[in-house]
Amino acid sequence: MKMRDDMINIDGGLGEGGGQVLRTSLSLSMVTGRPVRIQQIRAGRAKPGLLRQHLAAVRASADLCGAQVEGNRPGSEELTFLPGPVRDGAFKVVIGTAGSTTLVLQTVLPAMLQAPGPCLISVEGGTHNPMSPPVEFLQRSFLPLMAKMGVETELELIRPGFYPAGGGELRLQVRPVEKLTPLVLKARGPLKKRTARCVLADLGEGIAKRELREVRRLLDFREEDQEVVMLEGARSPGNVLQLILESAEVTEVFTAFGELGVPSAQVAKNVCKQARAYLGADAPVGRHLADQLLLPMALAGKGRFRTLKLSRHTTTNMKVIQAFLPVRFRIEELGDGMVDVKMETNGEEV
Repeated sequence: MKMRDDMINIDGGLGEGGGQVLRTSLSLSMVTGRPVRIQQIRAGRAKPGLLRQHLAAVRASADLCGAQVEGNRPGSEELTFLPGPVRDGAFKVVIGTAGSTTLVLQTVLPAMLQAPGPCLISVEGGTHNPMSPPVEFLQRSFLPLMAKMGVETELELIRPGFYPAGGGELRLQVRPVEKLTPLVLKARGPLKKRTARCVLADLGEGIAKRELREVRRLLDFREEDQEVVMLEGARSPGNVLQLILESAEVTEVFTAFGELGVPSAQVAKNVCKQARAYLGADAPVGRHLADQLLLPMALAGKGRFRTLKLSRHTTTNMKVIQAFLPVRFRIEELGDGMVDVKMETNGEEV
């Protein structure tokens, strides 16, 4: 593989040292057209190197832009990615495990926005994974904000996939956009609706009754604010409890997963704790959503939001973005666990 002078070198062990360093690097390599070499991939994890879900993100990225790739094999701790022009059309990637389909979509979406025409991508794997945002987070929270930025998408859950079997499928259609509209989220506005949503696959409805009863007790939800969704076609059983908080400016989705040996009441307590922290801080953007918004905000050239105290995952993502783009993120502590995130371009505050 012929190396280029504009190669960007990224330390995969940067910050929290997880897979987000790889995914953001792939996204921005495609968007900027600059090659990237990532070393010490996932150095911060107990089992470092590329796993199957990371390899799926590499394959999807390479297909989208006709990239030359070295190091794309299981366990590899170094990857070189030389992108070509982003293409339109239909693409498909199979993870082969319950690895996150949503994180693969997160990787390729920024480049799909710059394609010469519409794109369609199908990803098979886990649609509801405890270590990543579930499909409902993208549908209810992230993609509606992308729509405010001028992005037209359609995301379908074709088939659910839970741990350990996976086998789910998501299908995302994207229309390119010439320029993103900057997003500013200083306040969430009045709370318009809240929903406690219990998702089950091949499990008894009694689980939902117990989880939702505990939500009513902890957060004073009404029965009409609750719903049970029975998913069909899953290869393994699954249980997800979600609290969906719809405000005037933003919708947040908080999630807890049922597991063997974990009482239903504990699942409810886990998700209610997340929602209470969000509501108590009066921030429009939750911690996970903050991480997702950084790259679109940087690509728009402007942006600002208020959120809870930043995670190490988010601050790591900021560093990777700044390695590719002439932007700087400014963080101001506002008190009560809330921070203001602003972006600077070429030294000018926006």
